[in-house]
Amino acid sequence: MELILLENILNLGNIGDKVKVKNGYGRNFLLKQGKALRYNKENQEFVDKKKVELNRKNTELKNKYKEIAKLVNNKTFLFNKESKENGDLYGSIKPKEITNLIKEKVKAEVSPSQIILKDNLNKIGVYKALINFHSEVKANISIKIDKIQSK
Repeated sequence: MELILLENILNLGNIGDKVKVKNGYGRNFLLKQGKALRYNKENQEFVDKKKVELNRKNTELKNKYKEIAKLVNNKTFLFNKESKENGDLYGSIKPKEITNLIKEKVKAEVSPSQIILKDNLNKIGVYKALINFHSEVKANISIKIDKIQSK
């Protein structure tokens, strides 16, 4: 499937680029989210005319995400969870829980799909995670999981 990008997308291309992607990715993500248009002459001309405006919107979005990234970058977020004797949790911590904690602690909006976990968060310990706000804006956070202290 050939598409024209309406925004910069990491590992794919920049605004106005003609890219070839798999049908499912193009249809279910890029087109559905409004990140691309199907490639044809009319759409190519439309994007060429709108390129200045799209770049301005992209820059505004990038600056907004830079502010949020400053708030969360290199911060540690603490979860107190019940666990077994060996340190295993009774269920793992999901990106949705992480976004809720970030919102509560630093008043920053992060969507669960922006959080990239390298490991399953299902044991006591400290984990690293990456927040991919934008193709050019990222933040690293630490997630510390402690055992709930019994009374």
